[in-house]
Amino acid sequence: MANKNSKYWKANLKIVFSLLTFWFISSFGFGIIFSDYLDQIKFGGFKLGFWFAQQGSILIFVAIIFIYIRLMKNLDQEFKKDRNN
Repeated sequence: MANKNSKYWKANLKIVFSLLTFWFISSFGFGIIFSDYLDQIKFGGFKLGFWFAQQGSILIFVAIIFIYIRLMKNLDQEFKKDRNN
């Protein structure tokens, strides 16, 4: 039982770390670090770097929440199946 809990926790941390890394890249990277490069592209009448800093990172964060829900639901089902066998 402890081994399955350990595997579940490691899989959970892998999901969280991956999603937080993606969020960091999209918010800090696109909104601050690469904003000068992205400002050369227009999106909805605004410079893309500005859009990521103001709206994009928020929308990506909301999308990440739904992705996390789906991934955790799949992980729970996978480990529930293993527990029943």
